[in-house]
Amino acid sequence: MSKVFDQLVVVVTGASHGIGAELATQCAAHGARLVLAARNAAQLEHVALACRALGAEALVLTTDVSVEASCKAMIEQAVAHFGRIDILINNAGIGASGRFEDITDLSLFATLMRVNYLGSVWSTAYALPHLKLSRGRIVAISSLTGLTGVPKRTAYAATKHAMAGFFDSLRIELQQTGVSVTVVYPGFVLSEINRHALAPNGQPFGDRGFQRTTAESMAVDTCCRIILRAVVRRDRDVVMTWRGKIGRFLKLFAPSLVDTIARRTIDARQ
Repeated sequence: MSKVFDQLVVVVTGASHGIGAELATQCAAHGARLVLAARNAAQLEHVALACRALGAEALVLTTDVSVEASCKAMIEQAVAHFGRIDILINNAGIGASGRFEDITDLSLFATLMRVNYLGSVWSTAYALPHLKLSRGRIVAISSLTGLTGVPKRTAYAATKHAMAGFFDSLRIELQQTGVSVTVVYPGFVLSEINRHALAPNGQPFGDRGFQRTTAESMAVDTCCRIILRAVVRRDRDVVMTWRGKIGRFLKLFAPSLVDTIARRTIDARQ
């Protein structure tokens, strides 16, 4: 995949850590010009330094995707700097874990919806005119919870189901424009999202969340290589794990079995 993104302008939201940071550095290694967006400017600068060390130009934009005006400003500044956008990677996201009846701060539902779903909608809306000019690519980083319900993930799964519905519908609308839409469904990934995920009281889990990951979790660099291969090929979607692929098939014929598998998987991890 050497230099497959040569001189293409790639916007990555949630680029300050985890999957977003790794996507940025891998894109840099393949010749991309980068727009790195997230709330933490200091962490973004650290990622930008790594990208520049690989020979890439990297523009850092402090962005809060939960605010529509911030998404608009991100796209406007990206176009003002580079003159175009070729790929938009909607990666920014926040997790949450806990049984619905144990959630004491219901505002976390609105928080997750604004970050995971509306942030992607707003960013895509403002980028779309430029992507149509470049016949570019839209990428949405969803989750296996966007394909099936998962216990203790009610708030998170709802946002990922919303993303799937939006981007699947948008793909059909854009069929004649040359703009592709790729939805990515990762499983458990060793990423900082686990540390920042919200507990039922609305507070981040911190190290407790990171420690709940297991040896079965996918390494973030492996996850990102799979994502970028799908972006290069303009794949419709990519389901990361064999369990996810089997579960997607089984849900059509044995949905109650999928429910049982999901419950047992979560119980084994927590």
